[in-house]
Amino acid sequence: MWLLRLLTAAGLAVDAYVHAELAGTYDPVGTGFTEGTLFRAEAAAAALAALLVLVAGRSRLVWVFAFLVAVSALGAVLLYRYVDVGSLGPLPDMHEPVWYTKKAVSAVAEAVAAASAAVALVVLGRRRAAAGREG
Repeated sequence: MWLLRLLTAAGLAVDAYVHAELAGTYDPVGTGFTEGTLFRAEAAAAALAALLVLVAGRSRLVWVFAFLVAVSALGAVLLYRYVDVGSLGPLPDMHEPVWYTKKAVSAVAEAVAAASAAVALVVLGRRRAAAGREG
């Protein structure tokens, strides 16, 4: 489980770093609720999830949170890379049909974090099932 903890936390930490670093660049995108604001929120959620995985990695809820943070970030980057969704309610139009280094690094980190969190959830589920059969 420690390998899964480290992989997930590392992926989430990279995600948090990239989003925090790029947030200011995206402040002009949107009115009031900007893409920069969303980047800061993602950075905070990813940092919190990384920390929780490291300190409370025995909790299934922590792994669910980590998985949801990582998979939602990966889904967003892929969606807005390939589809021009336009503005959705308070969300600004975030379509950006290019890949650049930081975006690609973030997407790979999110994929690693999502995959390792999913594996951790399966492992925890199997451990609980085995403990239930023994008890």
